[in-house]
Amino acid sequence: MQQLKTYGAAILAILFWGLSYIWSGRLVAQEIPVEFFLPIRILAAAFILLIINIICGYKMYLHPQHFLTFFLLAACEPFIYFFCETYGIQFTGSPTISSLVIASTPILAIFAGVMFFKERITWQHIVGMVICLVGLVLVTRAHRGESRLFYFGIAVLVLAVVAEVAYATLTKALTEGYKPTVIVMYQFFIGSLFFLPLFLTRGMENYTPEVYGSWSVWEPILCLSILCSTIAFALWAYAIGKLGVAKSSIFQALNPVVTALAGFILGDELLCGAQWVGLAIAIGGVILTQLNLGGKDLFEKKKA
Repeated sequence: MQQLKTYGAAILAILFWGLSYIWSGRLVAQEIPVEFFLPIRILAAAFILLIINIICGYKMYLHPQHFLTFFLLAACEPFIYFFCETYGIQFTGSPTISSLVIASTPILAIFAGVMFFKERITWQHIVGMVICLVGLVLVTRAHRGESRLFYFGIAVLVLAVVAEVAYATLTKALTEGYKPTVIVMYQFFIGSLFFLPLFLTRGMENYTPEVYGSWSVWEPILCLSILCSTIAFALWAYAIGKLGVAKSSIFQALNPVVTALAGFILGDELLCGAQWVGLAIAIGGVILTQLNLGGKDLFEKKKA
């Protein structure tokens, strides 16, 4: 039951994050500045989590020795990650391609998990991840970047991947002393301070009530705040604490699957036959990484 609960939390978080590429893409298409909707998304989520923590009676005392960890956590995500992710969508011109780049997170996460937490990695995990990435390439193979800044966008997304792995590593270190919702609440409150100067300048530069106050703008913002920030990040912090950095990050490879499916259902992007095959392969690869088939730890030190 505990394992089912943990996997359910990870899958639901990935589901919401996969949809976030669609909602962010819609805001970018309306020329709403990243500096406007990201700070609102983060701050709203922080207040929602504060209310949840008070209702649940969770202890919210922040230990002084963890100040720097929480500061670095907020700097990695939401600030660096969200900023790079959203601009990556804008520069590449494709939510699906953007989510594919983010799906490379497990590659770095494996080494971070082994290095900092001595997590166990076998050939099964490596093979499953490779199979998943092959499927993801098939999902996105029909798309070609048309933006002049396409390759710059790819580079920005790679920086987002580095920030995500650092975030997962820091979160894992905090999960023993704090509830997941408390960790994310502080993360977002501190993160909103990073965004404040950008919000007051570039975010409000071309503000018009008719456009920025419309439902077409606030609908995706509310979805991003409630589903993709409040709920998804709390679930993800819980999953990291139970699964570890490497195994939990492998689930992020499903982001392009969710994004591609959502884009197809909502009419934002179309899928060809090979891409449907790729979806099945990608899901199979993730399942393989989570099966307990035994095997020798690749990084286990040999006894003298």
